[in-house]
Amino acid sequence: MIVADKEKQVYKEFPSLLTQRENKMRTWFTNAKPYLLLLAVQFGSAGMFIFAMDAMRKGMSHYVFTVYRNLIAFLTLSPFAFLLERKVRPKMTVGVFSEIMALAFFEIILDQCFALLGMKFTSASFLSAVMNSAPSVTFVMAVILKLEHMKMKEATCKAKVIGTIVSFGGTLLMALYKGPALSVMGSSTTQPQNVNSPTGNHWIIGTAFLLIGCAGFSAFYILQVITLRKYPAEMSLATWVCFVGALQSSIVAFFAEHHHPHAWSIGWDTRFFAPAYAGIVSSGVQYYIQGVVIKSMGPVIVTAFNPLRMIIITTLACIVLSEKLYLGSIIGAVVVVLGLYLVVWGKYKECQQRIMPPSPANDIPPEDQRQLPVTAPRNDSNDNNA
Repeated sequence: MIVADKEKQVYKEFPSLLTQRENKMRTWFTNAKPYLLLLAVQFGSAGMFIFAMDAMRKGMSHYVFTVYRNLIAFLTLSPFAFLLERKVRPKMTVGVFSEIMALAFFEIILDQCFALLGMKFTSASFLSAVMNSAPSVTFVMAVILKLEHMKMKEATCKAKVIGTIVSFGGTLLMALYKGPALSVMGSSTTQPQNVNSPTGNHWIIGTAFLLIGCAGFSAFYILQVITLRKYPAEMSLATWVCFVGALQSSIVAFFAEHHHPHAWSIGWDTRFFAPAYAGIVSSGVQYYIQGVVIKSMGPVIVTAFNPLRMIIITTLACIVLSEKLYLGSIIGAVVVVLGLYLVVWGKYKECQQRIMPPSPANDIPPEDQRQLPVTAPRNDSNDNNA
């Protein structure tokens, strides 16, 4: 009889145990969802660079590539934005539209156009290394604009600062130090050379273009945070940015390629697939995901994931393009991951502190109780009675 009662009790408690486990899994997935989305974005962006390099090797203009990329992104996002956000999309104003034009200029013209132009003067690996300084630039700009608060006495702030510096150092190590070549499956025995064989002057000019692109990249994320407060419709905002960016880049491409009308032609190879992939994945889906994450966690955590893109590009280039892998790339990748972990850890702990309930009054000295952050209206009558 006692055994039967115990079995009944176990059967009664079993659903509650499953519910607790499901709640833990749901909570874990909710907390990890932004990081998983940002990781997927980096894989998609890395694939875009591989396809874009092959398309430009076949003669496609990077100006035309940018136009087609954003035009396809606009056509892909517009029906979803119209249907899914028609009830939550705020009214367009002159101020918001001017910010959208600035967003398109920062991301499409400064970032995309100048980054690809700088890659022509230098190399793809150098492009990835320089653009990975965006977390450092974004963090500094966010602090200046008071989007990130510097509290150096807190461990979370120290982790973000140190992690940003370490990540930037790792990217420089990957770009400046090669080391001995490693024999990896699929790698070739000869290192592919830059098509343009850049001289010292070309390398300096290319670096300047890449730094302009990096500044535009960081400014885009900072301004996106401000715009989303006034226009809280992520997909619609991404659609507008792609549309305005396509118009702006088409004007640039018209003047840059007016002597080469054949540059607008595309073929049934990567010259068609690369801008289509970049428009759908890298511009359309990526802008939307980044807008969602930026709205909830801020711009620094988004750009902090960008160093992973260089690691992914290095791996894909070794496997797909049969490029050689150097010891410096492996060491730099480890340093980047360590710095990235510090930034993510600091931001994660910071978010946890925001949602943690206030500590009991008994755990706090009496002289500090009046300095607690107030989250509810203060009951003055209780204080007077005390």
